[in-house]
Amino acid sequence: MTQDVEMKEVPAPAPSNSVTAATPSTLQHLKEIASLIESGAYAREVRRILRAVRLTIALRKKLNASVVNAFLNFSLVPGSEVHARLASYLPKEDEHDMEVDTAMSATTALAKHSLPELEIYCYLLVLIFLIDQKKYSEAKACSSASIARVKNLNRRTVEVLASRLYFYYSLSYELTGDLAEIRGNLLALHRIATLRHDELGQETLLNLLLRNYLHYNLYDQAEKLRSKAPRFEAHSNQQFCRYLFYLGKIRTIQLEYTDAKESLLQAARKAPVAALGFRVQCNKWAVIVRLLLGEIPERTVFMQKGMEKALRPYFELTNAVRIGDLELFRAVADKFASTFTADRTHNLIVRLRHNVIRTGLRNISISYSRISLVDVARKLRLDSPNPVADAESIVSKAIRDGAIDATIDHANGWMVSKETGDIYSTNEPQAAFNSRIAFCLNMHNEAVRALRFPANSHKDKESAEKRRERQQQEQELAKHIAEEDDDEF
Repeated sequence: MTQDVEMKEVPAPAPSNSVTAATPSTLQHLKEIASLIESGAYAREVRRILRAVRLTIALRKKLNASVVNAFLNFSLVPGSEVHARLASYLPKEDEHDMEVDTAMSATTALAKHSLPELEIYCYLLVLIFLIDQKKYSEAKACSSASIARVKNLNRRTVEVLASRLYFYYSLSYELTGDLAEIRGNLLALHRIATLRHDELGQETLLNLLLRNYLHYNLYDQAEKLRSKAPRFEAHSNQQFCRYLFYLGKIRTIQLEYTDAKESLLQAARKAPVAALGFRVQCNKWAVIVRLLLGEIPERTVFMQKGMEKALRPYFELTNAVRIGDLELFRAVADKFASTFTADRTHNLIVRLRHNVIRTGLRNISISYSRISLVDVARKLRLDSPNPVADAESIVSKAIRDGAIDATIDHANGWMVSKETGDIYSTNEPQAAFNSRIAFCLNMHNEAVRALRFPANSHKDKESAEKRRERQQQEQELAKHIAEEDDDEF
């Protein structure tokens, strides 16, 4: 959802113009954000803190060391412990810039206060800047210091900023390959957020813990945590999308493909349009799950704007599964092995081999009324020491599972396909229509029942006899409407 922005190095302008040209506009925006945080803290309005975070994300491309340092001088007391700690993470500036920044901060500084919200915001701003500049070791140190400070704060207006700090705290350790080190801290933070009824922090930390477990393929631990975590209404659409994505991955590994497909498709639909990378990952896993279910995704799935190149390997894989060509499937798997390994879908693609064989066998059973098992093995391109025996076992399993309607003539070594009957001469279409009609009627009756309103407390309550009479009339009306709908079908 949140992607790292690669900051391209550009030649620095002359020192005399560095503050006058670029700094005042960006610094002025940061001052306005600080004022917004201050007013939100005093008024205890979380809305303003949320707006401040959104404005900061929009400004992250314009941040540089001089701007961040000037804002620290503006917001914090120069020489204080917090100011010294945050300034130590930033790159050293030229002496001229430092003098100008100090002069500006001295003339424009607020009355120095110790608002926890503003202090946490300074941690967040420095952390975002360090990650964008790819200074991951400094980002780890800064994030650890910020988390130690957040643990001691129990304020509703800090929770929004704290949830963002949790995210960048995990990201900084993930970028350095040390994600396992903070698992205990994340669990402790989740426990603290639960005790403080910080629901936004809970859902953020739950997603970070699920990501931590899945990063090391600890799917059982992730499912245990997810099943025992407190349930509540999602406060952030982004966090809810992440939760659905992780749930889809867990369900996929647990072979619960139907639930996995629903979660992954819902995550892709709910994700913001700007979160292209996240939607690509959701679609990759959704394609694999649909193939494992025996479905063939539509071509439009692979033609979505901005996803054509990323989904190309999965499009070729889908084509191989649709045709049922085992050799083509093997060639595609080898060709894009590095891509599938990076996406962590390689083990799932190994599972697809059985689907490819079954699809090819189904095509053979439709094309031939009788075919020898030797020819079946050759057409399926089975590369095993005893392909005829493997073909016989595959055909037997497909017949037992109901994938094909055929029999095996063991004496002659043939697979004999049964004649395809007219399905409309059976009761299957009638049963299918009956189930759909019943579903529509039940939905209609539930909608009619939902229109009932309880008696108003300020009016005289109706007697039991009148209430029974009214309910009987409503049931008759619903029955009459259902009979009319039945006549239309």
